[in-house]
Amino acid sequence: MLGRFRDGDEEAVKAVYNRFSGAVYAISVSILRDPGRAADATQQTFVKAWRSASSFDPNREFAPWVYSIARRTAIDIYRKEKRRIPSDKVDAVAEGTSMERVWEVFQVRLAVDQLTVEERQVVAMSHFEGLTHAEIAEGLDIPLGTVKSRSHRAHRHLVELLGHLDGEPE
Repeated sequence: MLGRFRDGDEEAVKAVYNRFSGAVYAISVSILRDPGRAADATQQTFVKAWRSASSFDPNREFAPWVYSIARRTAIDIYRKEKRRIPSDKVDAVAEGTSMERVWEVFQVRLAVDQLTVEERQVVAMSHFEGLTHAEIAEGLDIPLGTVKSRSHRAHRHLVELLGHLDGEPE
């Protein structure tokens, strides 16, 4: 597939992007702390990877290679932005996020993506928008009991999918 990726085969490029874009985005967000700039960094990463695919050693794993491109790309964007913003407007730089934390964020994203559309919707509204079950029921125009059962199923499924992150056996 990487040979086809290097040659610009549309299906191979899509497959590589679909497989690795979540982790690349997580790395970018951890460095840039801005979803919009992280999305730009993700796109730039895959363009750079495609352009330099001929230099990739096929005997090595692809993921660490593309992740290092993502990290360098995000850092370059950060440095470029930092130069354009007056120093008195720049917040203190937070400690860098560990690769372990990036991996955990990626694992959570993968797990959430495995939920049904209805479960994912309830989880997103609850955790990302901070809505109560009653507010979700009103917003989706569904019974409160349905929201509660979807939430329960979703969280039970997430516990099963993410059990490996707490260090306990699954």
